[in-house]
Order: sequence, then C-alpha cells, then structure tokens
Amino acid sequence: MATLEIETAVLAATPYRYIAGLDEAGRGALAGPVVAAAVMLPLDNPDALDALREVNDSKQLSAKKRDVLFDLITQYALAYGIGLESAEVIDEIGILPATKLAMQTAVSQLRPAADYLLIDGRIRLKSIPLPQQAIIRGDSLSLSIAAASILAKVTRDRLMIALDPHHLPYGFAQHKGYGTAMHLAALEKFGPTPHHRHSFAPMRHTLL
Repeated sequence: MATLEIETAVLAATPYRYIAGLDEAGRGALAGPVVAAAVMLPLDNPDALDALREVNDSKQLSAKKRDVLFDLITQYALAYGIGLESAEVIDEIGILPATKLAMQTAVSQLRPAADYLLIDGRIRLKSIPLPQQAIIRGDSLSLSIAAASILAKVTRDRLMIALDPHHLPYGFAQHKGYGTAMHLAALEKFGPTPHHRHSFAPMRHTLL
C-alpha cells in the first residue's frame, strides 16, 4: 500500500516542502497518447490526507474505484497537472522522450510550483532543474506517485473511450489501445488508424 514514508523522509532531511509525485499511463500501448500526471499532496493537512487514504497504485484498483479517487485527488490535492503527447509525437521523437515531455507539461502546471520531484520508474527529467528521485515501483510506495498514477490512468482511459465510437472495429473502450488479441486481430484486418503508433512493431509490420 502506498504511504507517505518517502515524502516524510524528504521533509525531514531537506528544506523542500512542495513535493510532487509523477507517473505516466500508456507507454506500452499501441494506440493513443501517453499521459503523465504530477500531484502535490497537502502534506500538512491531516483531514485532506485522510480523505485520500485509499489512494494506491492505479493498477491495483478497479476502474470504478479509480474514478472515485480521481475526483477526490483533484478536490484535495494541493496542486496537480496533466500532460499528454499524441501518437504522432511518439512516432516522431520516441516513446521515452514523449513521456518526459508529458511529465514536463504536468510539472509546469503545478501552482504552487514543485521544488522536489518523486518519479515512478527510472526516469530522470534532466530538463527540469529540480532535485528528484526516480523510484522503482514508486506507484506502490509513494502516495504522491500513486495519486499521479490514478490521474494519468483515468485521463487516458477516458480519452480512449471517447475515441471508441469513431473506430468501432478496434474496441478502444475495452483495451484502451493495448495489444490484446482483439486489438491485434482488428489491426490485421483493418490496418492502423491515425491514433495508432506507426513506429511500434505491430503497425510497422502491417505497413510493410
């Protein structure tokens, strides 16, 4: 279960007070954008933190629970930001640079501005001159990162669901652009849409 242990350690050992957790959704998908979120929790507000006590790694939660927590996070967070980069940008510059761009956008939206970053995985944002920690499995360890994982996941899922009626054979509402058997079968039959990442392997093969 995600806790505030990492955030508390930063508060105790440094002068930094505005700690943002960052995570992304959609890096491994075949279609749709990559979405990143940054969340700063009100670390000095016990009542707000109590309202967010069920926040956890988005992958451990049902879609219904994520929707409920999305609303609570956006209500009680000290600040949050959401950035995304399209499949077209991913094809142009690559998935990792696109993910970092989305994270930069999310961080730039924070008011007050963050002065310390906790980032899920191995990512370092060298273009942002702030102290930062890259934390493996951070979304299951840090409450701030877990909150960001929920905002990123729910935002991306909603975008993919909105695409579904315009591309019915693909089933975007079901698999959210990931490489399920249903999705791969639709790609084989109909070819990629403009929302597919044409640089990714299955699309490269269908375009040959």
